Amino acid sequence: MTKQYNQTKRGLRLGALILATTLSSCDKSWLEPKPLSFFAPENTFNDPSGLRATLVACERNMRYEWYGDSPPILTESIFSDIAVEGTTDKSGPAQNMNLQITPDAQLNHTDYNRIGWYWYEGYKGIKYANVAISRIDQPKYKSEQERNEILGAAYFHRAFRYYRLVHQFGDVPLILDEVITPKLDFYSTKREVILQKMKEDLEFAEKWVPVSPDKGMVTRGAVSHLLTKINLSLGLFDDAIKSASNVIDGGAHNLMKTRFGINQSDATRNVIWDLHRPENKSLAVNREALMLVIDRLLIEGNFDGGTQSMRQGVPFWFNNINTPTGNRGTLDQANIEIDQVNKYGRGIGRLRPTWYSTHSVWDDKKDLRHAPGNWMRMEDLLYNNPSIKGRDPYYGKNLQLRTESGALLTIDTIRCWFDWPHYKLYIPDPERVQASGGHTDWYVFRLAETYLLRAEAHFWKGNLAGAAADLNAVRTRAGCDPLPPSAINIGTILDERARELYYEEPRKTELTRISYILAKTGKPAYNGKTYSLDNFSDNNFFYDRIMEKSNFYNKGVKTRHGDEYKMSPYHVLWPVPQNAIDSNSKGILNQNKGYAGYERNRPPLTEIPKG
Repeated sequence: MTKQYNQTKRGLRLGALILATTLSSCDKSWLEPKPLSFFAPENTFNDPSGLRATLVACERNMRYEWYGDSPPILTESIFSDIAVEGTTDKSGPAQNMNLQITPDAQLNHTDYNRIGWYWYEGYKGIKYANVAISRIDQPKYKSEQERNEILGAAYFHRAFRYYRLVHQFGDVPLILDEVITPKLDFYSTKREVILQKMKEDLEFAEKWVPVSPDKGMVTRGAVSHLLTKINLSLGLFDDAIKSASNVIDGGAHNLMKTRFGINQSDATRNVIWDLHRPENKSLAVNREALMLVIDRLLIEGNFDGGTQSMRQGVPFWFNNINTPTGNRGTLDQANIEIDQVNKYGRGIGRLRPTWYSTHSVWDDKKDLRHAPGNWMRMEDLLYNNPSIKGRDPYYGKNLQLRTESGALLTIDTIRCWFDWPHYKLYIPDPERVQASGGHTDWYVFRLAETYLLRAEAHFWKGNLAGAAADLNAVRTRAGCDPLPPSAINIGTILDERARELYYEEPRKTELTRISYILAKTGKPAYNGKTYSLDNFSDNNFFYDRIMEKSNFYNKGVKTRHGDEYKMSPYHVLWPVPQNAIDSNSKGILNQNKGYAGYERNRPPLTEIPKG
């Protein structure tokens, strides 16, 4: 303490001496502004490594979507057919969308929703990418390849954010250059104009981005995969087939069909389990991974708290569940005789899958993704409360939902009782006594989805045999029987996506993208309806699909707190946050139909302004 005090005292004296000398000098050069750091833009970006640092920032921020408490991917899921917000003991979480989702509501909080996160994080990623794009010719390069690799990766990151933004919010501001002065005059640009520009950028990137860079960096396969989504969005189905085929047939990637990695000698497991083990995702042998975000225990820069995937997606199984004799049956204690916390995670049921996700979508009993060991059913859990051992005959026996007379044994079937994909959500968590989901790399894009995107492109063109072949590549890998071409429609493709990509894909984004295609083409959906862009927010496939598949929204289902699950057609697009609109005082950001402020809209820009 004394040593620190003396050092501080000497430092103050030195500072006073420097200040006195400066103020008494006749030399006025000290008044000239000087950079506080050599990390000024004119210095930092003179070297290619400086531009690569902006891409590292893009890569770092990508991972936030799947990590931490109430990660944003949950919001994508609850605005869809596969899940709802399962927190039932308080108001605030997004359940009654008609009341809770407004432009001036809380749109970026773990206790509410993460709509606002997607808006601000999307533009943050665009900002980082634009720095590299705008300054691409500032450094000197060893070769054209070195320059264009950086530019192509930056184009990918910008296109990745814009692909999401236009399917979450519709027409949004298009920013193509680094913003270096305060700017308050942004205007919304038409969605199709943005997508067309992103297509052009990705076609350039596809020629230059490396096939196999370091894990976590942009790969050529990831570029082609994203380009496929954008080609589909634009209704360019031949182009989508071509870009998807560049990945599928390119030789660098293939579906993992045989055992590999850390548990490959464990005969009780299978390739589906292997595919989602933290230790296996970034292995060189795993040729299915197209794009990963990296997060490891005890490495610099890891995400604080890890995935917390078990906390989010596993039911609140340790509370409100009684034995048939009336005793509390389950407990969230680790290292007890029947330790189910470390084995399955201490879930709080925040992401509550629909009946469609857990039951009706599973059409083949041989499906490895739904097989015992990979898939957990509530009845697989045991009554494990140590205090009832020896006095309750149900201790150590499997849970049951009802007594023989039919009485429910839980007061909350929404939050406490549902099945889940253990193989995907189980991430060992050595940092916590009560496991919530630890550190792991995570798939952004996988080849399985590329097959399903190409299947979709074939479907839109009427090539049902081609669509079936691609969809069945994913199905048969999981042990299912193939579907005949006659069974293929956009519904069966969405079903396969639900089985394969739960907790991976941004389900709301993809449903909205497909809804735009149906409205643009006028092609009848499997429900017999046709749609139009003219009344997109009033009548769309997004809403009809959710009403068809979800057993929650608009069915009169209420939480224990009394909130009712409600949704409307205009939720096909999210509200632009009001504070973003208000702060743009010299321009106009359009609001989406169904939300306050829509009446002040002006036609969106239909061309990219010069400069």
